[in-house]
Amino acid sequence: MTSPTQAPKIELHVHLEGAVRPHTLFELARKNGVTLPVASLEELESFYNFTDFNHFIDVWNVTTDVLFNPDDYRRVVVDYAREAASFGAVYLEGIFSPGQYYVRGIDPDELFTGFTDGIQEAFEETGVIVRLTPDVDRNRPAELSERIVRDAVRYRDRGIVGIGLGGRERAAPTSKFTRMFQIARDGGLSSVPHAGEDDGAQSVREAIDLLGADRIRHGFRAIEDPALVTELIERGIVLDVCPTSNLRTRVIDRLEDHPIGALVAAGLPVTVNTDDPAMFGTDLGREHEIALAAGASARGLYYAGVLGQVGGPEVTERLRQIGAETWGDAPAVATETTESITLSGGVR
Repeated sequence: MTSPTQAPKIELHVHLEGAVRPHTLFELARKNGVTLPVASLEELESFYNFTDFNHFIDVWNVTTDVLFNPDDYRRVVVDYAREAASFGAVYLEGIFSPGQYYVRGIDPDELFTGFTDGIQEAFEETGVIVRLTPDVDRNRPAELSERIVRDAVRYRDRGIVGIGLGGRERAAPTSKFTRMFQIARDGGLSSVPHAGEDDGAQSVREAIDLLGADRIRHGFRAIEDPALVTELIERGIVLDVCPTSNLRTRVIDRLEDHPIGALVAAGLPVTVNTDDPAMFGTDLGREHEIALAAGASARGLYYAGVLGQVGGPEVTERLRQIGAETWGDAPAVATETTESITLSGGVR
């Protein structure tokens, strides 16, 4: 029997720029001739020590500003696949933020080519299957975001499988993004927006009703609305929960206050994720330890990942095979606490 810590893992919510560790950032800055706000690797490691959300934005901007060419983007994918594999990851849906690069004048094809080239190299080196779900940002102009969506659709056959919506939830109304998410869905991409993190359950409701969300990134505030919880369960809509991230950004005060245990107990299909592991001082192993201590099971987290991933039927079949080899029980329910959600229906 595989122990929970050694069990295969699926991660569906990791920002690849937020996974760049300080030593890699330091190397890339030197290679690309970028002046950092610090003089040494030791100072850079201290700079990464999270203080507040504004500090997070500072670190994020420094990171994206050192990435210049396809090889840099490829490396970001491969490096994180290597790290995640060390914790048992078999499948990742990585996020990147094209808007950060478009406004710097980076060529979209170089950007998308670099990130998607990393998919094959990551698989060859680590065996981890990687798919990509770029974000549009609530703070960016609609015209820019729509261009990102159309470019993402062009790379659907290279491993782009979904479109996300990032940024502070109150920064712009969800209705502003209805058209671009329709373009994404018409182009064969899934809808995987952030919602229900720093805004309430109504944010999750809007993501479903207005954006046709196939999965919700974060979404833990759904627990505030029992009717919404029931609907999420009935529709098999998975929540990608990121406990340490929620603590670091102070949407919760203590890990003990995080509702992941209540979500699991309610029967919601939940995955556990790092979000921005380098910036939040965490890793995939630690997040699973937090989830297991809160009452989740390795098997439940894994099968919620199978249910929620949007990589397509071949990915579903491979992940179910891995699950069967590990637990000997595929297909299986998405959570340990409910028999109402099975992988026989609705899995993409």
